[in-house]
Amino acid sequence: MGHDYSPAGTSNSKRLTIALFLTGGFLIAEVIGGILTGSLALLSDAAHMMTDVMALIIALIAIKIGNRPADLRRTFGYRRLEILAAALNAAILFIVAFYIMYEAWRRFQDPPEIASTGMLVIAGIGLIVNLISMRMLRGSGDSLNMRAAYMEVFADMIGSVGVIMAALIIKYTGWWQVDPILAVLIGLWVLPRTWKLLSESLNILLEGVPLGLDTKKLHSELAALAGTVEVHDVHVWAITSGSNNVTAHLFIRPDANPSDLLDKAQAVAKSHGIEHTNFQVEVTPHPIQKE
Repeated sequence: MGHDYSPAGTSNSKRLTIALFLTGGFLIAEVIGGILTGSLALLSDAAHMMTDVMALIIALIAIKIGNRPADLRRTFGYRRLEILAAALNAAILFIVAFYIMYEAWRRFQDPPEIASTGMLVIAGIGLIVNLISMRMLRGSGDSLNMRAAYMEVFADMIGSVGVIMAALIIKYTGWWQVDPILAVLIGLWVLPRTWKLLSESLNILLEGVPLGLDTKKLHSELAALAGTVEVHDVHVWAITSGSNNVTAHLFIRPDANPSDLLDKAQAVAKSHGIEHTNFQVEVTPHPIQKE
């Protein structure tokens, strides 16, 4: 049975659109501010903000296309595009995190001249914008696509906090080294969370078993159903986050009721968080020998 995901998709689309306008608007302001103040830190943060804008655009397009109904060419629909978007966003975050650490190393070699007051004001505005965007993207369910977009904005919020701290320390102590040190800490904070997002996305793209689902237990519960002789070819995968599927071949006794057993098998699958099932039931007069 198909499922209508359009209400959630519409809600997520509105959240992303608002966050996109907020982030895109501040990106322009931050670039102008960085040029006027001569702050390389602000321009670097603007580059990070650019990845946020890219991520939000990608996520929005993924939802728009993902809400298209299944057709003869895409019988599962287009929702997996959200996973592709999440993987792409995670890859972008990896690049940004390594760039931040490279930029920090470069600044140790050639310390920049920082206009701390202008840097502080613009970073403060950026923090407010990021907090509003995070509020819009929070509570978006299990969508990896939305989690990727949220992660982008959250990482940039941490960056804004770091810039504010660096600006205050530089302004009142003159210790410019705090800027690259914080940049490294931000990069190290982003990397493990980005890796988790990327690995989850790749697991779905590679038709891996959904995280937290025990296939061994699922197999044993199907095999334990009254009337079942053997269970073969159990395959579990996800089309997108929260949309799990299973196929299996059930050999049953001649005196078993196929319809009743099928209902029980579907109930077992549902208890494991699987809504989409495809069970092949075959009557066999003899027990199947396990290899």
